[in-house]
Amino acid sequence: MKYIQPAHVPFSWTSALWFRIRTLWFLKMIGTVTGIAAFFAVYFWTMKETAGRAIAMPMTWIDRWIGVNEFAFVPYVSLWLYVSLAPAFALNAGALRAYGAGALAIALLGIASFWLFPTVTPSFGIDWSQVPMLRFLKESDASGNAFPSLHVAFAVYSAYIISSQLKSIRSPHWVRAFNWLWCLAIIYSTLATRQHVFVDVAGGILVACLGRRLAWSAWGRAMWQRPARLARSSRLAEQLDGR
Repeated sequence: MKYIQPAHVPFSWTSALWFRIRTLWFLKMIGTVTGIAAFFAVYFWTMKETAGRAIAMPMTWIDRWIGVNEFAFVPYVSLWLYVSLAPAFALNAGALRAYGAGALAIALLGIASFWLFPTVTPSFGIDWSQVPMLRFLKESDASGNAFPSLHVAFAVYSAYIISSQLKSIRSPHWVRAFNWLWCLAIIYSTLATRQHVFVDVAGGILVACLGRRLAWSAWGRAMWQRPARLARSSRLAEQLDGR
């Protein structure tokens, strides 16, 4: 039987992204769900145990300048979809471990800070019954564990990882810009929902930078793959699918 050379499939960033999503998809799904569940268990336990010695964080002029926005609830809760994208886009097990190392470092730094220096958001003097969407948020997520904002920390860390992943597959500039706009929307939402104040946001950004640095030190450049190598992997996968 004569061997027929598979037709060449043009490389595209969308096919490369789909290739990444399919790789180790079950492990990524289980790891993400388990990680988020474990984090919340420790997060709320820490909040409960330190509630009696928590102090209120100070407000700044930035907090007074940014008004309450009920619709900021949408980007705020979108974080849990956003943070799942970085592991979903990981190319291989090495990149997945690198991402996990950074995420774990951020969680540990945040929990340690909450335990040693427990904080709450200040009293904003707002009748939350007049803001239904935010009332639900206030009832489901208490005001403790304010500094640093891990909402911001995980958003910034995810934005950096996703940006690197999108760059490695040569995605369009508008896609990469959208990634950062989504991150900024989440950061804004933490202030507009009054879940955090600006000092918490600054602390969250610092924790994200430390977590990324620790991940880089632990696993090297595993999550930053050369575009040429990725292109070869994606072409091979597409050719095998087309046989």
